Amino acid sequence: MLKEKIKQILSKDSLVFSQPDNLFLFLADALGRKVESVSTECKKMLENGELYEIRKGKYIVLPSHGFVKGKYIGNAKGFGFCEIEGREDDVFIPGNMSGGAIDGDEVIIKLFSTDGGKDGEVVKIVKPVKNMTGRVVKISKNLFLEPDNPRIPFKISILKTNKCPLLNQKVVVRLVRRPSGKVSGDVIEILGDADDVKTLELAIIREHNLYEQFSDEAEALAKRLNKPVTAKQKQGRLDLTKIVTFTIDGEDARDFDDAVSIAPLDDDGFELGVHIADVGEFVKRGNALDDEAFERGTSTYFPTSVLPMLPVDISNGICSLNEGVERLTLSCIMKVDKNGGVFDYQIKESVIKSNARLTYTQVYAVMQGMDDPKAGKFKKEILLMAKLAKILQQNRQTRGALDLDIAEPQFIYDEKGYVTGVEKRDRNDAHRLIEEFMVLANQTVAKHYALRQLPFVYRIHEKPTNEKIKGVLEFLNGLGIACPAQPQNITPKFVQRLLDLIKGKSYEEAANKIVLRSLQKAIYKNQNLGHFGLALEYYCHFTSPIRRYPDLTIHRFIKDDLHGKLTGERLEEAEDFAVESATQSSETERNSEKTERDVDDLWRAYLMKDRVGEIFEATVVSVTNYGIFVGLENSVEGLIRIENLPNDAYLYFERSMELKGQKHRYRIGDRLKVKLISSNVYTRKVDFVPAN
Repeated sequence: MLKEKIKQILSKDSLVFSQPDNLFLFLADALGRKVESVSTECKKMLENGELYEIRKGKYIVLPSHGFVKGKYIGNAKGFGFCEIEGREDDVFIPGNMSGGAIDGDEVIIKLFSTDGGKDGEVVKIVKPVKNMTGRVVKISKNLFLEPDNPRIPFKISILKTNKCPLLNQKVVVRLVRRPSGKVSGDVIEILGDADDVKTLELAIIREHNLYEQFSDEAEALAKRLNKPVTAKQKQGRLDLTKIVTFTIDGEDARDFDDAVSIAPLDDDGFELGVHIADVGEFVKRGNALDDEAFERGTSTYFPTSVLPMLPVDISNGICSLNEGVERLTLSCIMKVDKNGGVFDYQIKESVIKSNARLTYTQVYAVMQGMDDPKAGKFKKEILLMAKLAKILQQNRQTRGALDLDIAEPQFIYDEKGYVTGVEKRDRNDAHRLIEEFMVLANQTVAKHYALRQLPFVYRIHEKPTNEKIKGVLEFLNGLGIACPAQPQNITPKFVQRLLDLIKGKSYEEAANKIVLRSLQKAIYKNQNLGHFGLALEYYCHFTSPIRRYPDLTIHRFIKDDLHGKLTGERLEEAEDFAVESATQSSETERNSEKTERDVDDLWRAYLMKDRVGEIFEATVVSVTNYGIFVGLENSVEGLIRIENLPNDAYLYFERSMELKGQKHRYRIGDRLKVKLISSNVYTRKVDFVPAN
């Protein structure tokens, strides 16, 4: 890979160049690559902070020489911290050494000491925050933005433009930064009344730089592509239009990117087909649709809406495996023995014609022996699928895949789009059936390309650190659970043993979340490092290219491979893009998840705002040195501050997560009655006090 080769050379040699062009020529000659491609890659690396010019003509690869790249975390008091990937502790940045950085900027910092220094200074802002949301306020005769982000320690003067906001409106401004460090804002969007909950939701979405609209060019291209499949497009593809295929999704699903088929084999085996929308046939690398998809990285889901990765003409149109129409697909057709092992498979470009759009509810009814007018027509296939899914589930348990039973919230809303309730989302065996089939396809495809060592993007989940698991054991011991001794090599089976010990306890869900937080975050990587949570050596995301960019990336690699195009310069480009796609997809996934959590918290606060004074049954879900967090049955969580607990001399025990006084003790899983005293939609915070 070009980027890695550039890093290797610059890491070894202490070279100084009179001008950047000389650097590019030197690297091109050393690597045997075109100057243009080396120049483009180096400029990109300089822009994103992977390379840094520490003095005229001297370039270093980060991290080195005491310089590291990270994300600046601001503070209302003016100082800040720098969050560095792979490092437990953040680096402290004094207020006079922030270099004009504000919360959210990607920066390069110089550590004050190279042996794990805890303090540093910002030397370069690599990727500045461009936009900011907030409420319009007036000071003297001038308008200012009061930022929604509480880590911004100042108000931002609003430039006079054609867009004239009114007081107490939520707006989006484009930040204008001057060399002096002064920041002002140019209003680019007026969101609405700052007291309207829908405006607050939109402000959260904009704060995370997400948008509903696509570019005119992308929309126009999507419309042109949204036409019936032609005979020319079907040429050379595996024709599966005559076999029984169907989709299984939720009642509210609008796009369908996976269909399944099944047939019995001799010796009680199965031929399982997983057929995925061939999005790569339409969203070509570098076109307007791809630019949008790469920038978004994923679809983002909210209680009342979705921000899709691709326009509707693609996601709900030509790429959606709608019932009764021919669609282009990539199929992974696996021959599975009676023990659930894949003994043969093929990965092919194909065309299918879905026989039915089924829901989880309909399929579950058939699995339970009940009648359903639509799904009942496919009873033979559904029952055969259920048989295979059960075998795969048993295999999952045998290999020690983690079973973290944490319910997702499901919001209920009225015809105007306002949330009226929230409950825990049900999952039945039909959900698990599809999940098992998708995991098997993802595993099969990942293994195929890992063994062939071709460019690819894997979904990896590295094992937790010994220190993190030690903390979990201390916490569980504090709850009175007799835990097994910690092994030198942490395995999924060991973590699952811990989860089994808390099953059925009052604190099960809260403890599951603590175990989950001890694990590494699953990310995308161009290297196959396995998936700890699923206890799999090979894994990728292949099955959702309509809503996830890494799936679309590997679809393109697969199609190039099937057509013999992964050679020469195309191969090198694919290797480089695998790194770029994996990094971008991991970042956009994190951003999307944070946005979804913030919006969920907003609607929870909105639900509770008219219920101040009511009494609820609650469970302690977390304990801190400043109070306890409690959760209600409807998934709403809030804080009881330590000063609102019964008067006592409390001590906080971090390892066992316990707040203990002489007369009172609070631990995870404790049940108590609480009274709601406030629910703030602006801060998205909910506060309780004990009810007795």
